[in-house]
Amino acid sequence: MKPHSTVVSRARAGVFVASFLLSLRLHGAPQSIDYVAEHLPEIAMDNRYASLPLWANLALPSAPLPAVWRFGMQGGYARTQAGTLRLEGPMLSFAVGRQKGDAWQWSAFAFIDAFQLSSGAERRALDVTFVAPVPLDLPAQAEFSGLAGSARHIGIGLAARRQADLRLWGRYAWSAGLMWQRFALHDYALDFRVLDGANARASGRIDYSAAYSHITPFAGLAWPRDHGAWRSMPHLQVAWPLPRRGVAGRITGPAFDLRGDTATNARGTHFGDPSLTVGWDFTYRPLGLTVDVGTVVSQALLERVIHKGAGQNWVLSLRWDLGSK
Repeated sequence: MKPHSTVVSRARAGVFVASFLLSLRLHGAPQSIDYVAEHLPEIAMDNRYASLPLWANLALPSAPLPAVWRFGMQGGYARTQAGTLRLEGPMLSFAVGRQKGDAWQWSAFAFIDAFQLSSGAERRALDVTFVAPVPLDLPAQAEFSGLAGSARHIGIGLAARRQADLRLWGRYAWSAGLMWQRFALHDYALDFRVLDGANARASGRIDYSAAYSHITPFAGLAWPRDHGAWRSMPHLQVAWPLPRRGVAGRITGPAFDLRGDTATNARGTHFGDPSLTVGWDFTYRPLGLTVDVGTVVSQALLERVIHKGAGQNWVLSLRWDLGSK
């Protein structure tokens, strides 16, 4: 009985160790191509929310500004990377605002972000949620390559802003508004080759090209403080793109060509996440030049938590306000 019990105990221990090592491997494994393909453009949307010109021409000087039109422009650059998959490019926005009395300001803005999509040889799980059934044994490890696409993010919006003073908060401003946005992905496609399982060596192409439009309410709080020629302004911004969309895709392989989206495939509407972003502007008031140092830091750190699988995310934003003080 003892030898038998010893064998059983050792077998159980071996199963436990193997299960533990497998769990560690799966936990540390990179996310599936489906997961990352959705999150790259969503991170780019968050970068834009963080860079919205809600505080362009912020009229919070010591004395009220006259009711004249004021203009601002903002430029930036963003780079997001997950493994070898990259989305990067310039960001540009324009804003126009008019003071209303001592406290209110109304503004309108427009933006366009032009991104390039690229990759090296990428190994991660091939899994498909936008269509079923797929004549492959999935999920399966695969190698992906050949991404050479582009993305355009455009939008227009209106915002109202008000300044106030509270005993506990001191001087602050809030802003709220509504915008229309469209994120279009062109040639967002990768070649794949299955590496293991029943369909090892099968090859094909997976394509996430699509255009997503949203009506997005947004709001923000800022706490401006003047220090001689400089102004520092921490701020919080929230945005909620509506409605959320099903993630669209197409997969082709040996003798099949399938397309669909996660909504029609009863896998949910995932594209277009609510967003909370944090920034801290520093403005040289004589020139009206602002750099958002807080957004650089917060977007680099927060997106890795909010959208797991984002290895790097950098966004730099510089604003020039005409007529600010």
